[in-house]
Amino acid sequence: MQNRPDQVPALLDGPGVEVTDARELLLGYLEWYREALMRKLSGLPDDELRAPVEPLGWSPLGLVQHLGWVERRWMRWGFAAEDVLAYPPGGDAAEWTIPLDRSTAQVMDAYRLEVAWTRTLVEGASLDDKARLGGRFRTSDQAPSLGRILFHLLQEYARHVGHLDIARELLDGTTGE
Repeated sequence: MQNRPDQVPALLDGPGVEVTDARELLLGYLEWYREALMRKLSGLPDDELRAPVEPLGWSPLGLVQHLGWVERRWMRWGFAAEDVLAYPPGGDAAEWTIPLDRSTAQVMDAYRLEVAWTRTLVEGASLDDKARLGGRFRTSDQAPSLGRILFHLLQEYARHVGHLDIARELLDGTTGE
């Protein structure tokens, strides 16, 4: 079967095919998945962003909120050893559930703030830099490199953006790239 010219898929997602540097590839794919997250949310009305999708049990906006917490845990609490709240009171249920008094804009702003923190922390660091001690990691044997942490973030995004594909298809039939 041949593709029509208007249906030729991109050869690769993420960074361009000319990119070979490991840092640039890792950060490029992480950004690509963050953008994919936003693309997959695009066009959903607020009620569908906020309501749990059955049979999954979580909402698309809840997934965004979760990814904000993931960024915070791994980068601010983990890599930078900041004294920040790493988990919401109420555990997993609170991490994935959007309170009625929290607007969609507030959830998105909180997520974007965590992504901005990650970008700032990564900016002047090497992939070989070890996480600071005192936050998530108590001993040097536990402390992973920034590269390892970013790879973990990448796989979190890849997995969850795939989950969002399923949720979106259940909501309105829209399928992913």
